[in-house]
Amino acid sequence: MSQAPEKSPRYHQGMATRRSVLGDSYVDQAQKSKTAFDEPFQDLITEAAWGHVWSRPTWTKRERSMVTIALLAALGHHDEVAMHVRATKNTGATPDDIMEALLHVAIYAGVPAANHAIKIARNALQQMEADSEREEGR
Repeated sequence: MSQAPEKSPRYHQGMATRRSVLGDSYVDQAQKSKTAFDEPFQDLITEAAWGHVWSRPTWTKRERSMVTIALLAALGHHDEVAMHVRATKNTGATPDDIMEALLHVAIYAGVPAANHAIKIARNALQQMEADSEREEGR
């Protein structure tokens, strides 16, 4: 049996950034549910997407959040759109920011892509608001 390779500094930075954007609960669940089959992919996205791209100092997390939502919407990656809309509670992107990003999607990637993404974003924002109200009512 081969020993798992040690994680790189970029991986560790990526994990910290991933947690700061998506939240500990989401990342813990992803880590818990990974298998030997998909672990290399999880390592790749942690190191490359989160450790390299999301950890760069040039843009804020808010800016990266808006661009990411727009790109995911344009490409029709609906589950990822919802996940990144939920992550805006940690990135500082506002509902107005999300709408501006999706208006760009309508013009540059097509109205149907934006229309569907707006529905997804609206539902995610409504769920976030309901969750917040439940937490406040505790």
